[in-house]
Amino acid sequence: MPVLPGAEPYHHDGGEIGVLLCHGFTGSPQSLRPWGEHLARAGLTVSLPRLPGHGTSWQEMSRTRWEDWYAELGKAFADLRGRCSDVFVAGLSLGGCMALRLAEVHGDSVRGVVVVNPSVVSDAPLLRLAPALKYVMPSVPGVAGDIKKEGMTELGYARTPVRAAATLPQLWKLVQRDIGEVTQPLLVFHSRDDHVVKPASVAFLQARLGDNLEVRELADSYHVATLDNDAPAIFEGSLEFIRSHASVPLTKDL
Repeated sequence: MPVLPGAEPYHHDGGEIGVLLCHGFTGSPQSLRPWGEHLARAGLTVSLPRLPGHGTSWQEMSRTRWEDWYAELGKAFADLRGRCSDVFVAGLSLGGCMALRLAEVHGDSVRGVVVVNPSVVSDAPLLRLAPALKYVMPSVPGVAGDIKKEGMTELGYARTPVRAAATLPQLWKLVQRDIGEVTQPLLVFHSRDDHVVKPASVAFLQARLGDNLEVRELADSYHVATLDNDAPAIFEGSLEFIRSHASVPLTKDL
């Protein structure tokens, strides 16, 4: 199926520091493209893949599950590991959850983690019904586009495929079970006003990881903060974080 214009993956070959960016559920690389370009201009190697079923149609996404999305990220991570001395992982929303899973599984191969409004706890009653609901209701209204900034839009689906959503609780359970394996430096950006992911996810990370993470509040953005008013703070903050924790110097400064 053709990819929607603007939803294409983004890759940039830079220096020895690599960053894997993971977009969110029903979204596309478009939501993280400005972030990726900012890191690329600083000399980093950037990989922003398009997850299977995303950036095409919700009907196609309905035929995929979390294992498919994670496998695509796994391939991109392996590619970066083969080309870079350090690899950082970062993500938005569900992409943040999968970035944390990569850190759990790959240990010291992940140098650090940056997540924006991560989704790691099931906080929507509808999701608890999704395994049964998928047989009678193929889709529900979408969650894309929660942006405060005037005139800014997210390239995401207007409908959420229930069959795909029904696979999310299994991923959340795995991430919650193994969260103690995340010993890498972790930076969390959290929007004060988020209409998609409730504060429970960040609260869970704070309770389980304690001093191992830093939380920075975003006062002027909604869920898709990487396209919102606080995007510059995310871009600069993540670059500062990477510079501080990398084992090799950045080849270029902004």
